Amino acid sequence: MSWTHLLTQDGSYTFFSSEFGEAFHSRQGAKTEAFQKFADATRLAQKAQQPSLKLLDVCYGLGYNTAAALEVIWAVNPACRVELYGLELDATVPMSAIALLEPWAAPIQEVLTTLAKHQVCQHSTLEARVLIGDARQTIQSLMQGGFQADAIFLDPFSPRRCPQLWTVDFFQRVASCLAQTGILSTYSRSASVRTALIEAGLKIGTIPLGEVHGSHDWAQGTIAAWGGELLEPLSQMEQEHLQTRAAIPYRDPCLNDGAETILARQAQEQRSVTVESTSSWRRRWGIS
Repeated sequence: MSWTHLLTQDGSYTFFSSEFGEAFHSRQGAKTEAFQKFADATRLAQKAQQPSLKLLDVCYGLGYNTAAALEVIWAVNPACRVELYGLELDATVPMSAIALLEPWAAPIQEVLTTLAKHQVCQHSTLEARVLIGDARQTIQSLMQGGFQADAIFLDPFSPRRCPQLWTVDFFQRVASCLAQTGILSTYSRSASVRTALIEAGLKIGTIPLGEVHGSHDWAQGTIAAWGGELLEPLSQMEQEHLQTRAAIPYRDPCLNDGAETILARQAQEQRSVTVESTSSWRRRWGIS
């Protein structure tokens, strides 16, 4: 096991990965983040009025984003039937997370435990599966099956640590699984991530800051959709961020490159462009 338990500020636990050098969730609150940046950001409370919903949880991890989504949906409409797919590289992560599920309601705990143990959970209002393996490959089966999600949660480790799942090429596959009225959300506000989403054909918006946030934060993350009408627009500062070197996206044409190759490819492209440096942008906006 390459991770350890970490208590976050809202009282819920997450894991800290020694392999990636990062926690799986915000230290300000793992459970809170699952609601604010994923279930709430994709407007699931409003969408739950529908008789059925389809969800895609990219980097399922501990299952918290799925848990928050199901809690929100069934609080509004207990009869709403949910079809859900989770993509997860390491099956031992959700298995180990079973010990951390106490903050969630008993029915949600039961779903996550069943998914962790069997990768399948089915009952009258839920058909859920966790596909184990590299998400760049496992998403192919969803594409081939024509899966169209009402909400997609994009939650890998940070772009610098795990660039494989933040590329234009992977986002094109993810976007192909997003329904025309669906919303994608991610905690990342990275300019390279936002540019990659745009290159994948999506419109983007910002997730505004909540009451609890760090002093250096300017957004909670990013939302994306095929149409931009319902998205919170980027601030002037965020728009200018997309004109800097930081906005050069990651690329992985064959969807099988390692992190070092993808990072080197981006660095080479950054050296070839004549745009404002990110440090200059930071100085202009007083960002430390």
